[in-house]
Amino acid sequence: MNQNPVFPGVLYCFFFLSLFVRFNMSAKDTVRRNKTDIVETLCGDYMLILNKVHENKLITQREYNNLKSIEKEDVEGHVVGLVDKLMNKGEDSCKAFLNLLQTDDIIDTYPELKSMQLKDTSILTKPVQACSGDVSESKRPKEDKLYELNSKPTGLCVIINNENFKTSKKRSGTNKDAEDLAKVFSWLGFRALMCKDQTKDQMERALKCFASQSDLAQLREFNVEEWSGSGFTPLQEAPRHGDAFVCCILSHGGKGVVFGVDDQPLSIKTITGTFKPTAQPTLTGKPKVFLIQACQGGQTQRRVLLEADDSPSPSIPEDADVLVAVASVEDYGAYRHVINGSWFIQSLCQQLKEGCKRSEDIHTILSRVNNEVAQKEGSFDSKALKQMPEVRYTLTKRLVLSPHRN
Repeated sequence: MNQNPVFPGVLYCFFFLSLFVRFNMSAKDTVRRNKTDIVETLCGDYMLILNKVHENKLITQREYNNLKSIEKEDVEGHVVGLVDKLMNKGEDSCKAFLNLLQTDDIIDTYPELKSMQLKDTSILTKPVQACSGDVSESKRPKEDKLYELNSKPTGLCVIINNENFKTSKKRSGTNKDAEDLAKVFSWLGFRALMCKDQTKDQMERALKCFASQSDLAQLREFNVEEWSGSGFTPLQEAPRHGDAFVCCILSHGGKGVVFGVDDQPLSIKTITGTFKPTAQPTLTGKPKVFLIQACQGGQTQRRVLLEADDSPSPSIPEDADVLVAVASVEDYGAYRHVINGSWFIQSLCQQLKEGCKRSEDIHTILSRVNNEVAQKEGSFDSKALKQMPEVRYTLTKRLVLSPHRN
């Protein structure tokens, strides 16, 4: 019987490849994998680990002072802040942190660390050349970079829900959109906050307050409410940014603008510009997502029948890391059911529920929303109604939102 001499070589390839995958896990991956257990253990004596990290020069004096003086946080919040800071500093800091956690004085204080697999497993720094196959390093696709969403909560989801206008028709069904957005983004780990029936001036000032993380006194005039799991209740705790920001505007609109309940226009460019990097760049380098449910004009989309067969750089532009998804392209209307909510927001919420479970990125999810909304069809005065959402973005990494785990 003929033997295939290539087969053993293939087995060796898979064997050494499996060793490489097993032993080349980064220190950062190790910290991330054990983050929950590490945080729970270090809560036993937070100041000790903070001082040890500082003594070993894993953080600067300024970072030490900032971590030491975080306000309105319990012990767990302080430890999470420390671990997130070290993870954000990169691979070398994570490796040094893991080595620190295995020193005798740390183990004596936190004996639970003994049972964790925290050793640096990056033994092999390069793949082993085990066979002479066709695998070329240059042909291997590089892994896409992801935005790191490690904060708890993930960030803020601000919803401006305009229902009752002075002269325009009431936006019936918008409360269903607001509640469904609050539910899905709470499920994704965000604090969901809502401002109801805001004028153009109030919208602009409220967004500035959220951008600067104003205190409760400044936010009181906007009647901010927070989703509690079963409904919206008055805001009790000042908002604080995390690793991502989401802003949802539900209102009437025109070309490039949304309207306040006083029928005055606020440009979408002004809305997104409020969250550009400033002297206090809390959201610099972090994803900022804007979801706009509003008409962009008075024209009606025509129905067309198909005929077919089956970071190296030390800086970034100030307009980076933004995604804007609008319910309709410019000049055209967006449609909303008076009970069940709008086509765009309802599709978005459903696709987020399904896609985030599969770890799909936001671009993939929104492409599916575009397709689903484009397939819908309504009618008015015997005229067929179609709608085409639009997504534009300057995201520099893949944004993957994950269900929140307590």
